[in-house]
Amino acid sequence: MLTAFARAFKTPDLRKKLLFTLGIIVVYRVGTHIPIPGVDYRNVQTCIDAAQANQGLFGLVNMFSGGALLQITIFALGIMPYITASIILQLLTVVIPRLEALKKEGQAGTAKITQYTRYLTIALAILQGTGLVATARSGALFQGCPVASQIVPDQSIFVTITMVITMTAGTAAVMWLGELITDRGIGNGMSILMFISIAATFPSALWAIKEQGSLAGGWIEFGTVIAVGLVMVGLVVFVEQAQRRIPVQYAKRMIGRRSYGGTSTYIPLKVNQAGVIPVIFASSLLYIPALIAQFAGGNSGWKTWIEQHFVKGDHPYYIISYFLLIVFFAFFYVAISFNPEEVADNMKKYGGFIPGIRAGRPTAEYLSYVLNRITWPGSLYLGLIALVPTMALVGFGANQNFPFGGTSILIIVGVGLETVKQIESQLQQRNYEGFLR
Repeated sequence: MLTAFARAFKTPDLRKKLLFTLGIIVVYRVGTHIPIPGVDYRNVQTCIDAAQANQGLFGLVNMFSGGALLQITIFALGIMPYITASIILQLLTVVIPRLEALKKEGQAGTAKITQYTRYLTIALAILQGTGLVATARSGALFQGCPVASQIVPDQSIFVTITMVITMTAGTAAVMWLGELITDRGIGNGMSILMFISIAATFPSALWAIKEQGSLAGGWIEFGTVIAVGLVMVGLVVFVEQAQRRIPVQYAKRMIGRRSYGGTSTYIPLKVNQAGVIPVIFASSLLYIPALIAQFAGGNSGWKTWIEQHFVKGDHPYYIISYFLLIVFFAFFYVAISFNPEEVADNMKKYGGFIPGIRAGRPTAEYLSYVLNRITWPGSLYLGLIALVPTMALVGFGANQNFPFGGTSILIIVGVGLETVKQIESQLQQRNYEGFLR
């Protein structure tokens, strides 16, 4: 693998793409440490150093921002608004006929949907930025910190609007940096920035586990977490690469004196067809009750019940709800992202068929049957992986930011595999030996 890296940097155009990608990553990481105007950075660091941040409520957004959310920097929102906008547009494509027609128009339609995604990203950034500023002003961002209410000393309208505009501009800059990586670098830009954001939180999370450990100065706990992490990575790689290949045969056709078709191929159905989307959906949905309870006044019975069962994330009600929601959203997302009837119609149109299965409706029913059967283990796998940090918190009292598990490990492994495949494909185009023998 190291030889392949050396050969990649020896290739001029590939080296240029890799260095450009690394340069954008450096710019992104610098932006995650520049505080926005109107924030008392010393008070923010006081609360962070005291480890009193409300990670249970803002942990997902903070992870996607590479820790910039709790530091309230110009890239505090990170790529979360873009991810949310992309998911919303993908869901609306199934519902709105106009968007579905644009999707079928090819490159021009895709460019139009991308433009809509940008507009929605800016709108969501304004909304989320306003919510973050309001939370920081109220002191709820760092519960229990004595100087939490002094993070934003000047609470005038002008300062508030300036903070929201700065964070919105930061989100637009992050979106632009991601598109630059996609156009001129290696891999998908947004995925790379997401990878970097999550990987940046690993060292601090691992060191926190070592500091909280009691066996041999915490080194035994540290080594155990590393060993468990390696096993988790191996498991995730194994399942993410697993797929059911459905053979497809295309009939031979004679057009004039030439014969066309007669080839054999397959439809790859991944075990985890939905990716990490169900985990994000389930996490976001379970944050809503906690968010409502946090901003609700008084000490009503329903607020106390939500705080006891859904805020900390270690209650059985929360664990069961989280697991069931992941399973539900896995089936839901697979149903809207893969249409067996459309695939069967396309196969029939071009003379393709599955051996032993009639073309048309029987093919669609067979694809639905296979897809449902492989989605069950995929959804259960997602639920178990997502619950690893919670199990570490319940069973071992580990920090809730347990690095190897949940959304983080799924994204890290998925993006890493895709990026390595892209580098390898470019190496193979130049007759070089790639990462995989």
